[in-house]
Amino acid sequence: MTTPPRSAGAAPRFPGFDVLAESGRWDPVTAAVVRARTGIPPDIRFFSPAEEAVVTALVDHLLGQRSEPMVAVTAQIDARLVESQTDGWHYEDMPADPQAWRDTLADLNTDARARFGAGFAVCSASRQAELIQAVQDLGSSVWHRRSAAHAWSLWTRYACTAFYSHPLAWNEIGFSGPAYPRGYKNLGVDRREGHEVGDARPDADPIRRSR
Repeated sequence: MTTPPRSAGAAPRFPGFDVLAESGRWDPVTAAVVRARTGIPPDIRFFSPAEEAVVTALVDHLLGQRSEPMVAVTAQIDARLVESQTDGWHYEDMPADPQAWRDTLADLNTDARARFGAGFAVCSASRQAELIQAVQDLGSSVWHRRSAAHAWSLWTRYACTAFYSHPLAWNEIGFSGPAYPRGYKNLGVDRREGHEVGDARPDADPIRRSR
């Protein structure tokens, strides 16, 4: 279910790489948008304080965020929901995304109280992980009147979209950011531009491991 901690003492896969060092080569509008993601997160406007605590614990588990620096995923999800920047669709057994988030967070709290006698946000990290894993393990079976897989899709779609829009995540995967207007000249497998950094730990790549 949850990914391993991103900062577990291991050496970075792309040592010395900082995507923002290249931001002067991006067009000004794009650069401003990306840099803004590294500033102070916006105020929470959609989630209540109780919901904010639940969603933060949830997404940090899903993304393996255990220590600083961390991406403020909750604030980005909150901004999307309050501004109605959804994916434009939702599953038939679920309401529109804003209400679906409120419902599924409430259901996580219900499960936590039923199993551990406390709300999700105040449970230990191991108990939170157990509750989240239980939802994933259900697959397409019903969880609180809906497909568990549909709730899982809601959480992971929003969490991954927020996380991988942030320069910290780009540094972690060696992504060099927007190509416009600079473009690329060294095309091909394992060919890099001068500003790109090679993977110092290729065996850490789960796709390569699976092969």
